[in-house]
Amino acid sequence: MHVPDHFLDPAVTTTTAAVALIGVSAAAWQVRQTAPAHRLAFAAAVTGFVFAAQMVNYAVLPGTSGHFLGAALAAALLGPWLGLLCVTVVLAVQALVFADGGLTALGTNVTLMAVVGVAVACAAGAVPARLLGRPAPRTAAGLGAVLSVPAAALVFSGLYAVGGTVPVATGGMAASMLGVHALIGVGEAVITVAVLSLVLAVAPGLAAVDARPSAPAGARRGPLGVAGAGLLCAAVLSAVASAAPDGLEAVALAYSFADAAAPHAFADAALAGYGETAGLPVALAGVLGLVLTGVLAAGALRALTAGRPVPARL
Repeated sequence: MHVPDHFLDPAVTTTTAAVALIGVSAAAWQVRQTAPAHRLAFAAAVTGFVFAAQMVNYAVLPGTSGHFLGAALAAALLGPWLGLLCVTVVLAVQALVFADGGLTALGTNVTLMAVVGVAVACAAGAVPARLLGRPAPRTAAGLGAVLSVPAAALVFSGLYAVGGTVPVATGGMAASMLGVHALIGVGEAVITVAVLSLVLAVAPGLAAVDARPSAPAGARRGPLGVAGAGLLCAAVLSAVASAAPDGLEAVALAYSFADAAAPHAFADAALAGYGETAGLPVALAGVLGLVLTGVLAAGALRALTAGRPVPARL
């Protein structure tokens, strides 16, 4: 669901940029106040995994694919504030290095996939514990994941209805966006629950949704497990991913506003199109992106937590 430049008019783009800035600033402040610095390696691994998993498009309908968004998983593993920042790092690297998602649309993408994604995932994820009277981390994360994707699609549809650059039947477009992204949300939930289950098994107490006491061994095994899963996605699964248009691209083609997208300013960069411009194997580009996003996330968290006492948990 990476929105390119010029799908939305400047007024809407500016508004979503402001929303994204407020959301990211609030998240940075909260992380500065509460996030333990000893989770740096785990946050880096989760950020790298989200980048790598987003490269693996999977078929949801004939001629249409979907890909992982990662907001629900990041929130479950890291908490909402740190999770929002990590997804933002992924989106920024994709736009600035891999020409995936527009530059002026970066605020829109952060709003949709990080701010809305995390907010809906956390709100939906709180429901199972209330109904069951006990923590249910897998159910909560799965429900948050399955709802966060179509919620982001509906918000995009609303934004397009207000400021789309090509007139379309907004009701039909919104219905199509909701339908295809509801299917993508099922895949989102499967991936989210699978990775969360891995962390719960190998690193008790490390995930933000896991109330069990943490152990030093888990603090090592958790990042390694998530990094290994990310490496599998980047180096292996990305090479066999579906080449069909993703949900937003397919709807844009069906409703004849795909051509409204402006050429990306970095379309000729070496890693644009995940290596296509320079003829690099997609697996190599994926591994480079995994490392880059992880390093940037670690650096941002280190800067935010520098010189502050480390609390016991996020």
